[in-house]
Parts: sequence; C-alpha cells; structure tokens
Amino acid sequence: MRGTVALFALLSLLLAVGCESMPGRPLESERPVRPKDVTSFDVLWDTNCQGCHGAAGTLGAARPLNDPLYLAWASDMSQRLVIQQGVAGTLMPAFSDSHGGNLTDKQVGIIIDEMRHRWAKADKFRGMTLPAYAAQLGDAGRGAQVYQEFCASCHGADGTGGKAHGSIVDPAYLALVSNQALRSSVVVGRSDLGMPGFMDAVAGKIMSAQQIADVVAWLAGHRVEFPGQPYADKEKKNG
Repeated sequence: MRGTVALFALLSLLLAVGCESMPGRPLESERPVRPKDVTSFDVLWDTNCQGCHGAAGTLGAARPLNDPLYLAWASDMSQRLVIQQGVAGTLMPAFSDSHGGNLTDKQVGIIIDEMRHRWAKADKFRGMTLPAYAAQLGDAGRGAQVYQEFCASCHGADGTGGKAHGSIVDPAYLALVSNQALRSSVVVGRSDLGMPGFMDAVAGKIMSAQQIADVVAWLAGHRVEFPGQPYADKEKKNG
C-alpha cells in the first residue's frame, strides 16, 4: 500500500514538472499580470491617467500634475480622495475599486508616491506658507474687484477673454469644473497654458487667502442653471 502511494506521488510530481515544461507554455515572467496586481507606475499612469493629464503629466485636457507648485500645495490625502472618489459633477471619475473604479488603494498610493518622486521639488517651497487647499467661498462683490486687479489683464475686463487667455466665465466651462478646480487655477495657475498662479499674476503682488476666496466666489457666481439652454424670456422674445 505504501509503495502504491509513493508511486502515485512520484507520478503526480513528474506530471506536474512535465506540464510546466510543455512546449509553448509561457514562463512565469511571461504570464500576464492581473490588473489588481499591477505595481508599475508607468502602466498605471498610461492606463488610468494620461488620457486626461497627458503622457508625462502635462499637455492633456485636464490640469497638469507634473507641476511642482501643485504638488507642494495639494497634500497626499487631498489627491488620494480625488483619485479614489472622483469629483461629482465634473469629468473626474472615481478610480478606487471601492467606488466603482478599478484601482486598489495600494495602486492609488503608488501613483501619488511616484508623482512626488518624479515631479515634486519640495526644497523649492520649503518654509513657504501656501494657501489652504480648500476653503469656503468668499464674497463675490469683493471678488469682482480682485478679478480686475489680478486677472482682467489676461482674461478681459468681464472675464470673457483677453489678448493672452480665453474666457474664464464661459457657462460650458463652469459647468464642467468644481469650485475646488477654480480655486486650483487661481492658486496654482496652469503651467501648461502659461497661466500664472497667486504669486505671479501681478508683479510684486501676492494674492491673500481672502482675495483668493473672493475671486473664486466671483467666478462661481457666473454659473447658469442650464448651460447651453435658452432662458424663458429669450424664448418669448424670439417666439
């Protein structure tokens, strides 16, 4: 009986070894990696991020993420929440598998860590006090004055576009961005578009926290309920 068991075990081992070495069978290193086991930043970025943020973190449809000022300003937790949960009412979807996406928390962490490793320049902003990442909207009335002082030279007196940059109050644009995205643009600017941030909009002047909150309120106040749709009074006039 023992001999039969030993023989069976030996045959099983030989069969297993034989199957592993069958012609055409891929080596372990050649076998595809399950999506949830991917740990390469390049693969994760190319698959999930570059479509909006660009192949190297810039020159995409969305904000550049290889901007050192942005990385100094937005904490790891802030970025983690945005990646995991997305931003409601905008084009930023949720990527975490716990929110309907396809990334694990570990993969989200890999993306954030490698972004900092590749693109952050922490020493450049060391000791500098940056505005808070998030804040309540300020006063839109005061924001109109702040806009004239810091923004009108590029975006036009009424925000509909100037010599340097286009409209910042276009209803279609405002319908696709959150208040936090507006705040990000004011604080950090858009390095890919040549738009300065809160420190460089006007030479020799730095926007205060209150001025930032106020001008964001002014921008947000230009949203319309149904962008692209005619209003009732216009329909009557055209009827």
